[in-house]
Amino acid sequence: MGRKVKQLKNYTTEQVEALYESDERHRTGVKLYAILQLTRGYSSRAIEEFFHVSFKQICNWADRFDAEGIQGLRIKPGRGRHERLTVIQKYQLKVDLSKSPKEFGYTSNSWSALLIGEHIRNTCQVEYKQSAIYNLMHRIGFRSKVCEENI
Repeated sequence: MGRKVKQLKNYTTEQVEALYESDERHRTGVKLYAILQLTRGYSSRAIEEFFHVSFKQICNWADRFDAEGIQGLRIKPGRGRHERLTVIQKYQLKVDLSKSPKEFGYTSNSWSALLIGEHIRNTCQVEYKQSAIYNLMHRIGFRSKVCEENI
C-alpha cells in the first residue's frame, strides 16, 4: 500500500487555481521553469504532461523567450480567448449544480443543458449555446447524465 497523498485542510483545488491564475508572476515562473527543463535536455513532449499544456505551447514559450527574454513570457493584454464566466462564477455554478433545480425555483427535478443555460443567464447574465454548455460542464468537472448522454 502506498503512502497517503498530502491533503490541504484550508483550501480547495478551485481556490488554489484561482490564486495561481490571479497572479501573472506565477504563470511566468511556470513558463520559465518549463524552459529550464528544455535547457536541461528534456523534450517538449516529455514535459508537456507535467505542465498540462501541449508540447507546441512549450515550444512557443521557448521561441518567445529566445526572441524577447522574460518579457516574451508575460501575458500581453488582449491576447487569447476570454472566459465568459469568472473563476468564482464557475465555482458557484458547480456548487449550484450539486443542488436540486427546485432549490432555485425551477420546476424540474434534474438539470438539463437548457436549464443550466437558463440558470447561467439568470445568475451571471451570460448567454451560452447548448453545445458550449456541455464544454463548460466538462471544464468545471461536472459529470452527470446530462453531460454524458449528449456529448
